[in-house]
Amino acid sequence: MTHKMRQKRLYPAGCRLLSFCALSLAINLPSIAQTTDDDLPILDLDSPIRMNFSGNWEKDFARSDNWEDELTRRMQIRQENAALQASGVGLGNGPSISLGNINLNRPRRRQANLVNLARLAEYINRNSTMEIFQDRNEIRIERRGEAPLVCGMETGPNETFSSQHGAEICGWDRNQLVFEMALPDGLYIIHRFSVTSDSQMLQMITSISSNGSVPFNLVQSYNKYQAPPDEYNCIQTITRGRVCSQRTPLN
Repeated sequence: MTHKMRQKRLYPAGCRLLSFCALSLAINLPSIAQTTDDDLPILDLDSPIRMNFSGNWEKDFARSDNWEDELTRRMQIRQENAALQASGVGLGNGPSISLGNINLNRPRRRQANLVNLARLAEYINRNSTMEIFQDRNEIRIERRGEAPLVCGMETGPNETFSSQHGAEICGWDRNQLVFEMALPDGLYIIHRFSVTSDSQMLQMITSISSNGSVPFNLVQSYNKYQAPPDEYNCIQTITRGRVCSQRTPLN
């Protein structure tokens, strides 16, 4: 008798326990779902998605232009054009393009020598490595001995600096990052960066012109690599590849 009464008492208590658990679960489910929704990333349509340029990059000399070879090629083209003009075949410069009173096809100053433009392109691209930092707000390209190239992620041109020494703007041309610099004496430099979809290979095209001249272009290719610890100093060489030596501690 006692056993049956105990069973009758336990069963209703079990029902109350199950009912309480079900009610508690029903109450907590919305809060759990709300927490999960809050943790999900929000797609910001005003922040465009950019290619990933971040990482450490070393020059691939086999796939990069040699400035002397490119200069030789350009000089040959110039000689061929001169020969055509001497034979009476006019190449033409196209119609004059003007904005207001400014004639864009007529340089106001003497154009720099092609050799000087080629040497400047070689000097700008002398570094064999670079490091790129990138987040949702900006991208920063650092090369040894050079001022960093910094640009925002938003669409449209961004003026990074402007002074009596020149001006620089940057922006995005689809998936390519572009820096344009106007310097004194009519010197104009453009850097154009592109990266593969797997972010393992990068290309940098440097174009230099002077007072509206035909630009001298130099294409440099880079491969992503794992940077060594800070205690090592590494340089990229043509004959031996990447050579690292241990830094001397400063006492």
